[in-house]
Amino acid sequence: HNLELKHLPGADPELVLLNLRYEELERIPLSDMTREEINQLVQELGFYRKETPDAPVPEEFQFAPAKPLPILLPSQAPTTDGQTPPKWDKEERPEL
Repeated sequence: HNLELKHLPGADPELVLLNLRYEELERIPLSDMTREEINQLVQELGFYRKETPDAPVPEEFQFAPAKPLPILLPSQAPTTDGQTPPKWDKEERPEL
């Protein structure tokens, strides 16, 4: 789920990780890796493997392997309008 294979003739194989806006985050070369090593890498990165191609994806994996966006608020410093931004727990984040 959320993994797309594109064959580019003549290009070295690589895994390109994108964010939700399709901006490139990282490129991982795959040329020197075996099929088993690539499968292990994909699993370690958090991709979900469906039982069958048409099987449903559990809700918690819909955006996997995306990681939560970092909260870029300064540590409770007042904003330009003098208001203090809300505090967020480690597991909590504002809706985007």
